Amino acid sequence: MIDSASPIVASPAVSPREERVGMLLVFLSALMWSFGGTIARFITVGDSWTVIFWRSVWAAAFLVGFMVWRDGWRGTLKLFRDMGLPGLAVGICFATASTAFVVALAYTTVANILLMQAGVPLLAALFAWALFRERVGVATWVAIAAVITGVAIMVSESLDGAVSPIGDGLALLIAVMFSVATVITRRFSGVRMTPATCLGTMLAAGFAVSQASTFAVSVSDMGFLFAFGVVNLGVGLAFFATGARLIPAAIAALLGTFEPILGPIWVWLIHSEVPSGRTIIGGAVVVTALLVHIGLEFKRQARPERAGVTGVPSPN
Repeated sequence: MIDSASPIVASPAVSPREERVGMLLVFLSALMWSFGGTIARFITVGDSWTVIFWRSVWAAAFLVGFMVWRDGWRGTLKLFRDMGLPGLAVGICFATASTAFVVALAYTTVANILLMQAGVPLLAALFAWALFRERVGVATWVAIAAVITGVAIMVSESLDGAVSPIGDGLALLIAVMFSVATVITRRFSGVRMTPATCLGTMLAAGFAVSQASTFAVSVSDMGFLFAFGVVNLGVGLAFFATGARLIPAAIAALLGTFEPILGPIWVWLIHSEVPSGRTIIGGAVVVTALLVHIGLEFKRQARPERAGVTGVPSPN
């Protein structure tokens, strides 16, 4: 929980166009993150901490370069100085989640991790409502329920009871961290969160230094680690940090569920792993729920305001 003594940054008004841009950016972040499992399949390094180190280093390098290109050196340093406790909290959340993801793969299946992550929309909505009384509409709750149902169908074949409590605990930790980061980013929308996510990758790399048994990797593995850090993590974090400031926490987390939907598709296309019938059915449920919900949001935003409603003055 953020210290009540920390300064509260007022959230600027978000226009319908900005909200649409936010939705697109958060979707693109999920798209980038969805390549994680496929890229990880190519990496032959046995030490998870070595993977965490190089992935985080490449992601941090990308994010620093992105901020310097966008804001210059002085602007970048100012962003780090000004992010405050909310930015630090988001950085810790991302460091914890990205580290837990790689380590969890050594203890449990990807299916179990994805099922836990499917709870992010519900957790984010609950945290936003409980902490900040952020309103969550009925349509969003229905869509969240549909998403969780669809992902549960997809991974149900893998839930045979032979699971590691360590792996499932780490998977649950990932879901909680992403939920908290989503809520904080939305609540403190006046704060630039890109440096916070960059800080998260630095924290993860710093901790991995103390745990890794070796930093030597093959040329091919380094190429995949570069993609794992820059494409999957760095670009995804930049998109998420920018877009999540513009939309409600529940919708941001809902769009994020494209990650567990698209992930199996990339594995199928690249590694020739054919999805099961339940995966196809569950994916159809989730994608339908997302498209219907987003369509309703666009329709709501495009509807002209009536006189005397939502602040529009009446003719008299």
